[in-house]
Amino acid sequence: MFPRHQIPNAVTIGRIALIPPIVWMLALEYYVVAVVLLTIAGLSDALDGWLVRRYGWHTRLGAWLDPAADKLLMLGVYVAVTLSGLLPLWLLVLVVGRDVWLTVGSALYRVFVGPLAIRPLLISKVNTFLQITLVLVAIVKVGLLALDPIWVQLLVIVVAFTTVASGLAYTVQWGFYAWRHLHGHTNPAGTSGRAP
Repeated sequence: MFPRHQIPNAVTIGRIALIPPIVWMLALEYYVVAVVLLTIAGLSDALDGWLVRRYGWHTRLGAWLDPAADKLLMLGVYVAVTLSGLLPLWLLVLVVGRDVWLTVGSALYRVFVGPLAIRPLLISKVNTFLQITLVLVAIVKVGLLALDPIWVQLLVIVVAFTTVASGLAYTVQWGFYAWRHLHGHTNPAGTSGRAP
């Protein structure tokens, strides 16, 4: 019998399995199908999170797998819409660069300072929401509704700002944690946790 506490992980794996068809549909410009699949992926993200909170089905695999699935989905979608010409290349470089910067930074922190509990900051949550909104608006503009291009342009600027701001916020926070640790204060970062 399949262990019940692994159900959220199964849902997350299902979300990962949706990434290739979503990217493929975007590449083929089947935008309606892509939006439907993206909606399913978003609902699966909400579902596995609810199951963990409701039933306490926390696992080490889930703590790593869920944020990894989200990152892979966002990366795949951003690459696809950028290659389709819906978003500028520089924004893709900025979004990916921020994630690489934080991944390398957190790894270096753990090596040279100690354990690091990565608690998502408000600016990071806002950034993630706006990144998803931008992708959906860009797809809807070309595939579903005749939206004014100004909305996409404004969202591109806002997403660029929040991407940089969230990267800087984590950098300052972790720098402060490292300074406290190196000066003999208790490390407030705690134990390792989810990626931003």
